[in-house]
Amino acid sequence: MNYQIKEDGKFKYIEEGQGELLMLLHGLFGALSNFKDLIEHFKTTHKVVVPMLPLLDMDLLNTSVSGLQKFVHKFIEQRGYKNIHLMGNSLGGHVALVHVLKKPENIRSLILTGSSGLFENGMGDSYPKRGDREYIKNKTALTFYDPAMATDELVDEVFEITNNRLKVIKIIALAKSAIRNNLGEELNQIKIPTCLIWGNNDTITPPFVGEEFHKLIPNSELHFIDKCGHAPMMEVPVEFNKILTGFLEKVALPKEMA
Repeated sequence: MNYQIKEDGKFKYIEEGQGELLMLLHGLFGALSNFKDLIEHFKTTHKVVVPMLPLLDMDLLNTSVSGLQKFVHKFIEQRGYKNIHLMGNSLGGHVALVHVLKKPENIRSLILTGSSGLFENGMGDSYPKRGDREYIKNKTALTFYDPAMATDELVDEVFEITNNRLKVIKIIALAKSAIRNNLGEELNQIKIPTCLIWGNNDTITPPFVGEEFHKLIPNSELHFIDKCGHAPMMEVPVEFNKILTGFLEKVALPKEMA
């Protein structure tokens, strides 16, 4: 995936295509590569923006869901984006939720997939001694229905992060922040159209989490994908993109406003 990484002040991001704005927020071990198929598909119809979230670069005091939301807000302000279709996977979904609750004015719709914010498995546990690649490989494989999705390249990325003591401290800080920051009592305040796309075999945020989000967010629709884990946009991109296309067509701006 050879997209140009653009810079605007302290912000680094990808911006591809033209049209209504689709912004993607990655998760705790996420990377821009997680959205490869999604960017390729939607850059023909939308302006697709992927900010590089400073998950491991913030000072420890701000290494939290709230700290990431403030970063996203400043990025949107800096770029002057409006009418955003905001999508988040895993921790990125949690950040998107907090952003919509705090700063809803420039967000047109919300898309969540495998989002934290209500319940998640395995985000807050500490890591074993550094250097245990087999453990990291098994942990990474749990993200997917098909363990083969945990390629050597992906495992190496995660292993490199978890082999750095300061990065591990920040990962645990973010994971604990996500667990503490339960949004159950606030979700009924979200009024914008919301699309929930969940893997039926997600073991990190299991299907009942998607159902609970659907129950608590008033204007939401829920889609399940079979044989799919915690990252549907990576594991079953064709079906994921089809569901998302249908939703974005429904919530598109009127022609005169586009």
